Amino acid sequence: MAVEDFALVEPEPRHRRAFLAMLDDYRRAGEERYGNLRNLTPLRFRAYIQKLRDASQGIGLQPGWVPYTTLWLVCPTVPLIFGSVQLRHRLTEALEKEGGHIGYTITPSQRRQGLGTLQLALALDEVRRRRESLGLDRVLITCNTENIGSAKIIQKNGGIFESEVISDFSGKPVSRYWIDL
Repeated sequence: MAVEDFALVEPEPRHRRAFLAMLDDYRRAGEERYGNLRNLTPLRFRAYIQKLRDASQGIGLQPGWVPYTTLWLVCPTVPLIFGSVQLRHRLTEALEKEGGHIGYTITPSQRRQGLGTLQLALALDEVRRRRESLGLDRVLITCNTENIGSAKIIQKNGGIFESEVISDFSGKPVSRYWIDL
């Protein structure tokens, strides 16, 4: 697979098998993500996809949440989802501290292969395409300070360290980076 073969795509019902494989990848690694999405029948998966589409329009959000767009990193020749990106359309006070405009993850079996750096670059390109509608000149990206790999991904994509804060959730240090668009 070449770098140019990868793309960020909007989730679609046709991605169900790849999504289930991604869930298994996280479970095998002992990471609990998407915990409430077990036993995904085709109908439940379609409902999940619609929920993601609604979230990008600000529909049905949990209190305190902002509209966000979910994109999956895929390679058309391989039936896998390699990673996931959430583009938050604006920041709340809490997201300014931890979370930022862009959240991302690479599936455990695909880490340390440069895909995180590629995925963030593609996410930044997507934000640039949506720049006018989002009204953003720069984006905030945060990571746990101890996550050296994520910090390197952010820095390779132009992230400038601004500060370190303590997470209200974990009590651990969080590094905050800005990237000009």
